[in-house]
Amino acid sequence: MRRLTRGRWLTLYARSRRVPASLAVVVVSAVGVWALARGGGGGPVDPRLPVLVLTAGVMAASTGLSGQDLALDRTAAIRWMARRTAHVLLCGTAVGTVLLTVQVIGDPLAATSFVVRDSAGLMGLAGLGAATSGGRYAWTPPFAWLSLAFFAPPPASAPARVASWLLLPPGTAAATWTATVLAVAGTAAYAVAGPRR
Repeated sequence: MRRLTRGRWLTLYARSRRVPASLAVVVVSAVGVWALARGGGGGPVDPRLPVLVLTAGVMAASTGLSGQDLALDRTAAIRWMARRTAHVLLCGTAVGTVLLTVQVIGDPLAATSFVVRDSAGLMGLAGLGAATSGGRYAWTPPFAWLSLAFFAPPPASAPARVASWLLLPPGTAAATWTATVLAVAGTAAYAVAGPRR
């Protein structure tokens, strides 16, 4: 039996995790929201627009958090923990990078620190979703938290700031800590447990 080269393995892995389709959705959603936000008069951009882009991107990327055959994934004699960690980190990086790249073309939608914070926290939520509900439903925690943030009361208290961390300005301690905890917990849970059957 021929051994797979690293490049061939990466190609097969990307195809089995639906990376090309997910990346297309990430790019289309970022360009679409950027086009809608153009010509806003130079005023401050509503933080909900970049959050929608990041959440749509993470939801698209979360479909690849499990393969098409979980039994095959679990019986493969490879180190899944490092690969799962890399997968979550690369997905979060790709989602944030697409939005930042689209911003270079035209008006900025959000600060870099805002994009990094939210993409990391959202991808952590997707990792938690995959570990607890399986890859098919990994998109539900990011979507649920987005819905909560949109309808949460004004962030006057600590719980309200945690609930609306996605929309808070960069440098807000509660938002930064919430995103960090979600990113670390979600990545660790997915890396150790993998997608639930």
